[in-house]
Amino acid sequence: MLARFVEIASQSAVGKRLLWRSWYQFLAARYRDPRWTFMNYGYRSADLPAALLEPEDEPDRSCVQLYDVVARAAPIQGREVLEVGCGRGGGAAYVARTFEPSRMVAVDLSPRAIALCRNRFARANLTFQVGDAEKLPFGDGTFDVVVNVESSHCYGRFEVFLREVRRVLRPNGHFLYADFRPADQIAGWRADLLSAGFAIAAERDLRPGVVAAFDADDAAKRAFIDRLVDRPLLGIFRQFAALQGSMLNDAFRRAEVGYRAFALTPA
Repeated sequence: MLARFVEIASQSAVGKRLLWRSWYQFLAARYRDPRWTFMNYGYRSADLPAALLEPEDEPDRSCVQLYDVVARAAPIQGREVLEVGCGRGGGAAYVARTFEPSRMVAVDLSPRAIALCRNRFARANLTFQVGDAEKLPFGDGTFDVVVNVESSHCYGRFEVFLREVRRVLRPNGHFLYADFRPADQIAGWRADLLSAGFAIAAERDLRPGVVAAFDADDAAKRAFIDRLVDRPLLGIFRQFAALQGSMLNDAFRRAEVGYRAFALTPA
């Protein structure tokens, strides 16, 4: 019944937007554990040297590596950076610390998630604020880099989001972007990026590394969910986290779902 409700709600832009906003508001209100700072599926490879990780990052190695592989696709040091869809803030904090932008602003549609971020992370070059991916609260040409990691599949109007990113980017800026889509939609997804006024400077297939992260992290994620989550919600969380045996985990393994990282520039 729940799966059917999600399917119906996602059929309209308004329903999809309300569904995901309500879900993330609930998560931020109900589960405030400060150890939960990432909400992506992670990436496992040798791309991230261990020296870049602080000891507190180690439990989130896969999630950190996903941000690392996305962020390294363009210069960030000394630039003004925006993250759209920052979730619980771990990725923004990692980018702000490791890549040293002059200013990093991280926005999310959930006020409760932003409150968690502000309580958890404090850096001189990092601020968090409530912001709508489809109506970004910034002027034209404000940022050198826009980052968006595993968030856009929740948006009601993807084309509006792309238009907003294009608007707030400076003419020589970079859009560093990663997400997943059904495999039969990837060609159309790529076409949407081009029609929104972006040129694809680089594209990487991250699916094998995401599957490797599923395997590396399954036991720890399962134990964390079992310890944290209310029993009636365990099944939902196991699906949401794509644990082994879940529908999404299986779809990634069969390559029915693809995961791509793009480095994009204004055309």
